[in-house]
Amino acid sequence: MRLGCASIGGKDSMSGSFNDIVVPPTLVSFAMCPCDVRNVVSPEFKKAGSAVALLRVSRNADLTPDWEEASQKYKKLFGLIKSGRVLAAHSLRFGGLAEAIAKMCFGNGIGFEFDAGFKGDVFELDYGAIAAELSDAEAAKELGAEIIGKTSACGEIKIGSLKMELAELYKKWSEPLESVYPTRARPSQDGAPLKAAYENKNIAVAPNKTARPKVFIPVFPGSNCEYDSARAFEEAGADVSTFVFRNLTDADVAESIAQMKRGIDAAQILMIPGGFSAGDEPAGSGKFIAAVFRNAALTDAVMSLLKDRKGLVLGICNGFQALIKLGLVPFGEVRELAADSPTLTYNNIARHVSCYVNTRVASKLSPWFADCALGDVYTIPVSHGEGKFIAPESVIRRLEARGQIATQYVDARGEPSTEIPFNPNGSMHAIEGITSPDGLVLGKMGHSERRGANVGKNIAGNKYQPIFTSGVKYFR
Repeated sequence: MRLGCASIGGKDSMSGSFNDIVVPPTLVSFAMCPCDVRNVVSPEFKKAGSAVALLRVSRNADLTPDWEEASQKYKKLFGLIKSGRVLAAHSLRFGGLAEAIAKMCFGNGIGFEFDAGFKGDVFELDYGAIAAELSDAEAAKELGAEIIGKTSACGEIKIGSLKMELAELYKKWSEPLESVYPTRARPSQDGAPLKAAYENKNIAVAPNKTARPKVFIPVFPGSNCEYDSARAFEEAGADVSTFVFRNLTDADVAESIAQMKRGIDAAQILMIPGGFSAGDEPAGSGKFIAAVFRNAALTDAVMSLLKDRKGLVLGICNGFQALIKLGLVPFGEVRELAADSPTLTYNNIARHVSCYVNTRVASKLSPWFADCALGDVYTIPVSHGEGKFIAPESVIRRLEARGQIATQYVDARGEPSTEIPFNPNGSMHAIEGITSPDGLVLGKMGHSERRGANVGKNIAGNKYQPIFTSGVKYFR
């Protein structure tokens, strides 16, 4: 109330038992502060060489801020944020300035050096204070804030004669919960992964041209990326039709299959979106979708789209899992899988991962990458529990030779990696996406559709991967 912020908070307490499951006392809480996302700054330092200021407010005997003073100073800070002069900001919490500076450094691995004249207690409880990375030192004067130091490229925090390596600090900070929620795991293979590179001068050309190709997106129970996928295709210039697969009764299933066949027959592109179809049950992601498409009518419709009309198929995340279980990748047709067929399995850390990763275009075989250059790197979000690509070494080598390894997870140097966090799931040879032999079918784990002007604005990198514009241009 005193801050004048419109915030909504809630909680849901739960305890007791359910059948033979004993539920421990649990509290789940959430809070949301609506605002203009264009005026949001994140806490991590953005670049080396920036001045960092500490904005303090007076406190009462009970340690609460002087609200009138705080309000005036926060208004000035917000004005500087809107003008783009505040690059990062972090409120001081239980760990004081020491905690704030350390976490601001962790985000992008940018170091910090306290000014020689800094005399403050870095562990002091200073609620109401804010540490801010500024674009210019003059901004601190306008705020009435104290310059306490500057960011650096040295990968360490310096205060007086003491130097602390960021890597060591981060390890100590993340260690306590590692045994509960592991973030690290052994790589899936020994040795360096292959670096695929396939330049194709004869990308497939659509025999039937149209200015606005039609995209059909079936929505299964548990799908959750259909809106983002539809928007991405529409922005690229396609007409999109989404259809919700109904499975409440046998009649619903029969009618849904009939409608899906009509949708595929009328489309140039079939797109299977991400999500958690049927709750990823039973025993494997994408099995429900694959079972539906193994219906003879739908199998024929998909194969007619690919073979007779040279249409395109795209599957992202849950969609990729379905495509690989059908055989559409890497074989280009619906078929029964063999013991050595590639598959996607549980992540190396044995749980869901949700983060941004860098992926590199490793092949120009497919029309889906017509607007990309070989070696282009894109920063893309991933969100999955079963994204680890595995196959016998001989199969992977064949895929590489034929240009079917479309994209790979790479490190900060653009090199394929088997290490977390660059390779989030432990995929063999850092494989993120593969295609059919002719490139018309693409399956990939990264959510290229989850993008927007202010989506992931605190994440560096090129987040616009033009696979949707490439797919639409194929028909023009």
